Amino acid sequence: MNAATTREQLLSHAQTLIRQRGYNGFSYRDLADRVGVKTASIHYYFPSKDDLLIAAIDDYAAQEAALIQGIDATLPANERLQRYAALFEGTPADQVCLCGMLAADFASLSDRARQAVRAFFHAHETWLAKVVADGQRDGTLAWSGNPETAGRYLSAAFQGALITSRLFHEPVRIHDVVASLQVGQRAA
Repeated sequence: MNAATTREQLLSHAQTLIRQRGYNGFSYRDLADRVGVKTASIHYYFPSKDDLLIAAIDDYAAQEAALIQGIDATLPANERLQRYAALFEGTPADQVCLCGMLAADFASLSDRARQAVRAFFHAHETWLAKVVADGQRDGTLAWSGNPETAGRYLSAAFQGALITSRLFHEPVRIHDVVASLQVGQRAA
């Protein structure tokens, strides 16, 4: 197993464990068992669990940012919002958003990790606010308040929908968030 592959596997399995159990719900031993390495090998790549956490957040945030940037900005706002919701489809039923799970562990995170989680949410809220502003202009989204508030609302609603989808085994809940803005077609 080469170094890049081992590091990538450690990050991938750490993200899965965090999304399933939370930051405090796994150890280097759990991770070592999943990857098939000794815990000393994990310390080689990530000297502390916080180093592992920061790398996991950064990697996850970069993956999510790439997916969001892949949504065509020329589409009507309601379609962009639907595509954003579709990003959550196919998520394993036993997992939620990595940063959403970490938000629940916020009090036990380092300042560095807290800043990274905040940055993740801020990026999503900002993107969602822009989509809502565009939707107000193009008439495809119904929101009477300011777009920044909508961005915060939608981010929280999507996170809540992920959690309750997991709880009730009802993936459709994520689309309830989109429906809350009365997504519709502009009258011709």
